[in-house]
Amino acid sequence: MKSFKLVLLATAMTAGLAVAAQAADVTPPEPETVTQEQYQAMGFYLRGDLGWSFLDWGDKDNAFAVGGGVGYQFNDYLRSDVRVDWSGDYEVGDNADASLTTVLGNMYVDWKNDSIFTPYIGAGAGYGWVSADDGLSDDGFTYALMGGVSVDMSQSIALDFGYRYRELMISGENPADHSALAGIRFKF
Repeated sequence: MKSFKLVLLATAMTAGLAVAAQAADVTPPEPETVTQEQYQAMGFYLRGDLGWSFLDWGDKDNAFAVGGGVGYQFNDYLRSDVRVDWSGDYEVGDNADASLTTVLGNMYVDWKNDSIFTPYIGAGAGYGWVSADDGLSDDGFTYALMGGVSVDMSQSIALDFGYRYRELMISGENPADHSALAGIRFKF
C-alpha cells in the first residue's frame, strides 16, 4: 500500500512538473496596439449649434434654437456628448411667450466612409424645463432622437447638419419640438 502511494505521488509530481514546463513555454499574447488612424479618431470635442425649432404644444409656433456641449469620440463609429439646448420666444396662448431648455446625454452611431461626409443617427435622454409667461412652467424627463450628416473640414473640425426631435414629459400635454440645426465640432 505504501508503494502504491509513492507511485501515485511520483505520478502527480511528474504531471505537475510537465504542466508547469508547458505553461512556461506559452508566450503571452501580443498586446493589442492602436493604429495611428484609430488614435486620431479618438478624443474629446466641443460642439456648438444654431438652428430653428418648431414647437408642437397646444398652439404651434417656431423660434430660434441654440445649444452647446462637450463630448468624446470613442472610435470612427461611436461618440457621445452632454449638451445644453435652449429654444425660445414661442408664442403660446394669449400673448404668452414660452421657452424650452434641456440637458441631455446623447449617443451617436456614425457611418464613417471614404468621403468627408459622415451620416449619423443618435438618441439622448436627460432633463428639461418649459417656462411660459402665463404660468404653464413645468419640468421633467426629456428624450431626443437625432439624425444628420457631419462634414470633415480637417482632422479637428467638423461641420454638423442635422434634425432633432425632442420631447419633454410633464403633467398635461407634453411639449415637443422638431429642430433643424447647423453646428461645428472642435476635436482636441
